[in-house]
Amino acid sequence: MAMLEVKNLEVYYGMIQAIKGISFEVNQGEVIALIGANGAGKTTILHTVSGLMNSKAGSIIFEGKDITKVPGHKIVSLGMAHVPEGRRVFSELSVYENLKLGAFTREDKQEIQDTLQMVYKRFPRLEERKKQTAGTLSGGEQQMLAMGRALMSHPKIILMDEPSMGLSPLYVSEIFNIIKEISSSGTTVLLVEQNAKKALGIANRAYVLETGKIVLEGNAEELLKDDSVKKAYLGE
Repeated sequence: MAMLEVKNLEVYYGMIQAIKGISFEVNQGEVIALIGANGAGKTTILHTVSGLMNSKAGSIIFEGKDITKVPGHKIVSLGMAHVPEGRRVFSELSVYENLKLGAFTREDKQEIQDTLQMVYKRFPRLEERKKQTAGTLSGGEQQMLAMGRALMSHPKIILMDEPSMGLSPLYVSEIFNIIKEISSSGTTVLLVEQNAKKALGIANRAYVLETGKIVLEGNAEELLKDDSVKKAYLGE
């Protein structure tokens, strides 16, 4: 059974249908990429899966439980974390305070402390800057903070929306290496990414979206070699 199953999902903005009956699944331990042009509906899908938006039809099943109507804050405690587009860190708070907020669904103080040490180990720069306010970090560091904050909830699956957006090439490589590490440590990843080449480079499978529909799906390596994908998304 898939860890996450999305069936016949339809989402509207007012009268406009943004998502047109799509279905896909994510298995335990996979990195799944959703790729497509701007406005294809990638972010809308993540928002709907994580409970930030409501769907008009269809279902979202997470670990065998129907979460279609479950509010976002409750979905976090089921083991799903969302790293939103544009990072969304609390800029007035310190790095440390931002990370602590990521653990709001957890009770065990010792466990929270252990997770914090794990995050610092994965992102040494966050430990160096733990007293700094988040607003003073560079874009790449804010992205690391947003990822670290999501990991503080100890998620089984992490949804990442455009993690490389607006970052220098150096940071982009670093962020993708970290996503690979997160995956190899056992966390499942659903990734929305404009940089199709990078996304397909680390994903197991991918779905290609066009105007709210899935037009292509398959093994990421095969999609990298697909002529229509190369033309449309890889600039070849």
